[in-house]
Amino acid sequence: MKYQVGDEIIVLHSNEEGRVVEIMSDKMVMIEVRGVKFPAYMDQIDFPYFQRFTKKKLLPEKKPEPKVYIDQVPKEKPRPNQIQVADGVWLSFIPKFSLDDFNDEVVELLKIHLVNKTDRAYKFVYTQQLLGRTEFELVNEVMPFHDFYLHDIAFEAVNDSPSFAFDFSLATPEKKKAPHFETNLKLKPKQVFRKIEEMKESNEPSVSYQLFKVYPDKAEDNTLDIGSLASKGFKIYDASKARQHLEPARSVVDLHIEKLSNSWGSLSNLEILSMQLHEFEKWFDLAIAHRQPSLIVIHGVGAGKLRDEIHDIVKTRREVKNFINQYDPRFGYGATEIFFQY
Repeated sequence: MKYQVGDEIIVLHSNEEGRVVEIMSDKMVMIEVRGVKFPAYMDQIDFPYFQRFTKKKLLPEKKPEPKVYIDQVPKEKPRPNQIQVADGVWLSFIPKFSLDDFNDEVVELLKIHLVNKTDRAYKFVYTQQLLGRTEFELVNEVMPFHDFYLHDIAFEAVNDSPSFAFDFSLATPEKKKAPHFETNLKLKPKQVFRKIEEMKESNEPSVSYQLFKVYPDKAEDNTLDIGSLASKGFKIYDASKARQHLEPARSVVDLHIEKLSNSWGSLSNLEILSMQLHEFEKWFDLAIAHRQPSLIVIHGVGAGKLRDEIHDIVKTRREVKNFINQYDPRFGYGATEIFFQY
C-alpha cells in the first residue's frame, strides 16, 4: 500500500496539504485538510516532498559561453599516484537537478552507477523492478576500482519503492571464494529524500548504498559420506525422486485467519500476521518445489498489511517472474496471482 494512516499528503489540484486518516480501498483513502475530511483517489494526492521535487522545470536562459581555443586551454598538471583503498561494492544514485519556477533546485532523475572499490573484477546480473514488474535487466562486468553506469530512473519512480537485485560472481574464479553472491536493495521514499538533503548539505555528489564489503568465501563442504551411512543401516533416498515425497502443492491458497485457526480470536494482530505469512511461505515453497506455473494467494483487502508483506517477499525471489493484484470476479481485489520462472 502506497499510503498509510498518518502520512502527510498534498492535494494535487489545489496544492493543499493534509494527512491520511483512513484507508478505504486500494484506490481510495480518506484525507483531512484543514480540519475537513473527504475521500480522495490515490492519483489525486502525493507526498509533499515529491511534489516539491518533481514540479515542472523552468530553466533560465543561459548566456552563450565565450569560445576557448586550443592554445588557451591550460595543460593539466601531473598528479602523484593515488593509493586506492578497498571499500566494497556500492550502488550510487546521482541526482540530476534543475530549477523550478522559483529558482529552487528540484530533482529530475537519478543516474545509477555500480561502483567497485575493490581489487577484483566481478561479473554481474542486474535486475531493476518497480511494483513487481521488471523495468531493466543487464548482464555485464565491472573492473577493479571502476564505476559502471547502469541506467537512469525518473525521480517520481522512487515514490513506488523500486528494488535493485544483483547476482555477483568473480570474473576470475578463486577456489576459496563463493561461486556467486546475491544481494538486493529496495529504496524507501522518505529515506531517499532525507539522504538527498544530507548530500546537498555535505556537498557530496551522490547517494550511495554498500552492496557488500568483502566478497564472501565458499561455504564449507559438509557433504556426508553416503556409502558409510548406508553401511550403518541408514536409508538413502534418490534426490531426483524427492519431489514424490513432498506434500502436494495448491494452486489457490486462502490466508484468511479463520481458515487457518479455530482459536484466532485470542491472538494479537502480530500473531495473526505471523501465522498468515508462515502459511504463505509454506505453500509458496511447495509451489516452487513442484514447479507450478503460478499460485493464487487470497489475502483479502482490509488495511493491506498482509498483501504488502507478501508483495515485499515475492519481489526478492528469483523464481518469481511477475505478479498481479487486479480485480478478479472471484476474489475482487483481495488476491494476488504469482507467476514463476524456472
